[in-house]
Amino acid sequence: MNQGISTHRLPLRQFSVPLSATRRGARLARLLTAEKLLAWDLPQDPARLIVAELATNAALHGRVLGRSFRLALSVVPPGTLRIEVTDTRGDRLPVSARSGAGTHAESGYGLLLVEELADRWGVRGGPVPCKTVWAELDLGTDAP
Repeated sequence: MNQGISTHRLPLRQFSVPLSATRRGARLARLLTAEKLLAWDLPQDPARLIVAELATNAALHGRVLGRSFRLALSVVPPGTLRIEVTDTRGDRLPVSARSGAGTHAESGYGLLLVEELADRWGVRGGPVPCKTVWAELDLGTDAP
């Protein structure tokens, strides 16, 4: 038996759930995020706000009748919280509010909030017909 192999493993911090592409599903995404971050002993904000915006966008702009969206949370080394929201409207990519500068729309500022709160964010296409909007938050050196 090799004494150099450790059987001690770090706790897995991954969570993924399909949710209905409705306002109720978006609200549930925020509530589940708050509960999961509490269980992981991580700060709830700004992650909860980012999830609220991305889930609302999935329910409003990424909705396909009869299909859900997926919320995924994970802590990846070296201490980064990754938020992913996947919907089935890969043909409709999010547009930053910054790109529409000079216009005075009543909505469309959710991604501006995501840009300000997240350390990084972006969009990944596929598998067809899906797209995933993701955001990352650096948790700092004292993150569990």
